[in-house]
Amino acid sequence: MTSIVDVSARSDVGAVRHVNEDSMITADPVFAVADGMGGHARGDAASTTAVETLANALPGGSLPSPDDVIAAIDRANVAVRALSGADESGIAVAGTTLTGVIRVRLPETGEEQWMVVNVGDSRVYRWDGSALVQLSIDHSAVQELVDAGLITNEQAAVHPERNVITRALGAEDYVDTDALFLPIEGHQTFLICSDGLTKELGDAQIAGILADPHDGSLADALVEAAIEAGGRDNVTVVVIESETGEGHSERA
Repeated sequence: MTSIVDVSARSDVGAVRHVNEDSMITADPVFAVADGMGGHARGDAASTTAVETLANALPGGSLPSPDDVIAAIDRANVAVRALSGADESGIAVAGTTLTGVIRVRLPETGEEQWMVVNVGDSRVYRWDGSALVQLSIDHSAVQELVDAGLITNEQAAVHPERNVITRALGAEDYVDTDALFLPIEGHQTFLICSDGLTKELGDAQIAGILADPHDGSLADALVEAAIEAGGRDNVTVVVIESETGEGHSERA
């Protein structure tokens, strides 16, 4: 079985911010986005450190086990935590989200699968050509309120605590990583993004862009739409298209 992966990716500072605190990695088997915690020290360094640690631990061309992936994220957490320090204003905490999809081999069966990982409120979606499904679960204060039935998704989008995340790399000595496994089969499209995209565009708007044929890459189209809608935060988008089976060729 052959797996062909095509990727479009773009990261932009947006229309308001002066520093891009987002980072990304798009080297098969790892496709991930990290969003440095705004308002915290070294947010840009935190996201860069996270993806660089992942890239070193899971190099291009490798096929890690799920345990290898979790160990790499744990190592990234330690590296980001090491960036925190004290200054004249007190303890400065460096932190970042980390979310993505990683191609892994299950040691029990030798089967290849996609491993969706998430810490924080950046997101992974799956697009099947007609429906956009969020695969990751936001680790955020408003998501906890939604899960408890206290507010709606529409209210969460404008809630004053919508930027408060409840889990991040660098925040604690140990990080709890969500993991979801999906078979690698047929044609699949994944969208990985920082919240700079989802703050500006609803799921229906994102789906509309993915569904509409256009010139240029999907990542460019999504980032440009988010900036046109306000671009109040850094925007990072990675779109992965994978295909399995014989007789397929890589797209240009």
